[in-house]
Amino acid sequence: MNRKIIYTKNAPGAIGYYSQAIVSNGLVYTAGQIPLNPNTGRIISNDFFEQAEQTLDNIESVLKAAGTDLSKSIKLTVFMTNLSNYSELNTVFMERFKGVDPPARSVVEVSALPKYVLIEIDCIATL
Repeated sequence: MNRKIIYTKNAPGAIGYYSQAIVSNGLVYTAGQIPLNPNTGRIISNDFFEQAEQTLDNIESVLKAAGTDLSKSIKLTVFMTNLSNYSELNTVFMERFKGVDPPARSVVEVSALPKYVLIEIDCIATL
């Protein structure tokens, strides 16, 4: 099995022992991304909409470093601390995937996330 580790300074560095992404057999598997500003390492806002946008921006940066982009994502898993933000999540996704078929997606409510953010997303994409 071939594996290539992906790292970019354009997305937040790992806050644990893991890679930002791994490419294997034509697929990119990202680690969960949270709404940290890659330049400051700080949470960008307490607003869910802004956190969701920053999280997707971070995934996009990791995918770009791997040689692909968000339009080639095939599955996203979204972890949220409050499912009452589900309609806002859909709005962010409709804007981000405008003009392309959206990927498959799972949304799971969790009790807490790293750094007490409101959202975390991981992605599987094709090259």
